[in-house]
Amino acid sequence: MARLLNFPLDLSLYVVTVNYGDVTHISIAEAAYAGGAGVVQYRHKNVSTIEMYNNARAISEIAKKYGKALIINDRVDIALAVKADGVHLGPDDMPVSVARRLMGPMAIIGASTGSIEEAIEAEAEGASYIGVGCIYGTNSKSDAGDPIGIDIIREIKQVVKIPVVAIGGITISKISELVENGADGIAVISAITRARNMKTATRDFIKEIKNSRK
Repeated sequence: MARLLNFPLDLSLYVVTVNYGDVTHISIAEAAYAGGAGVVQYRHKNVSTIEMYNNARAISEIAKKYGKALIINDRVDIALAVKADGVHLGPDDMPVSVARRLMGPMAIIGASTGSIEEAIEAEAEGASYIGVGCIYGTNSKSDAGDPIGIDIIREIKQVVKIPVVAIGGITISKISELVENGADGIAVISAITRARNMKTATRDFIKEIKNSRK
């Protein structure tokens, strides 16, 4: 089973890890948690299971140190092995309903969606939140697809009750319009991981999110 959260889940800023040169998944997680991000998703494509497990285990310890949530991308087995808080699933991954059965009722299970129909289905299968995108277009994810625009957030919010997290090409200047259209969370990759100071960038994002919600 997943680790049971003993703190409120904060999806406001959701940082996704990626390798950029000397910037590692672990260093991203440390900086993001230290800067105040409520969730880090460990996303590591085309790597051995043992490497992913070792990294996930290290990030899990960092998450526990800061009292924040760790989500594993794609891999339910890795999430269970390191007792992460949950998993994020795409259309080619294990069905949400199966992951829910394996991980239990308290696990955080996110689902990537790009349409109203997909969002409704994800909620019905037991998703804890949905990731909606690619909103603006991005080079950070090769499988992100074409941008779908911001209106989809507002439309999905009208038909689901679970939180909606926006992802895809998000910079700090886009936060206010995302919040205005109903985004419960902002998922960021390059705007944090390519920043000169990832911890400071995380804090700046959180400050802007809070200001946009006033």
